[in-house]
Amino acid sequence: MATAVRQALINARRSAVHLEMRDIYTPGDPDFADWRAGVRFDPAERWRSWFDLVVSTVSRGVRMRRARIISEPVSEYIRYEYDVTGRHNVAAGEEVRWLPRRRAADLALPGADFWLIDEQVVIFDHFDGDGNWNPATDMEIRTDPDTVGLAASAFESVWERALPHAQYRPR
Repeated sequence: MATAVRQALINARRSAVHLEMRDIYTPGDPDFADWRAGVRFDPAERWRSWFDLVVSTVSRGVRMRRARIISEPVSEYIRYEYDVTGRHNVAAGEEVRWLPRRRAADLALPGADFWLIDEQVVIFDHFDGDGNWNPATDMEIRTDPDTVGLAASAFESVWERALPHAQYRPR
């Protein structure tokens, strides 16, 4: 977890939304490797600091929502994310929805994943083509009203169409 996102969540007062649009992230992640090898783990234990941050943020009254735009059939990585989402993100207090990419084709979306905090700060995450991310160089923070408005509008349009985690089944 990047320091900027962690600090933004600590300071959030009303809302924190996250839009994810890739089919793979950090393919060399050891947790993903364990999952691929059949090792089922408790994400709340492995990722305790994130879990605690979400619980703390939500308990202050901040609404945390995450939307994922995904290709179908889903990638192996998205199956992994789906498997741990209920036991981790949802259990900590995040609301999570899934939107098949074909249902997002007519939406105006930014070119990168992002966090939007209190509809005032956008934190873009820039990944390379293989899904790798460098926290030292691949984050961009924007506060200009046009970018904030684009991010807010994009997220809400995805959220309206997406299925809640409990209703979505990967294909």
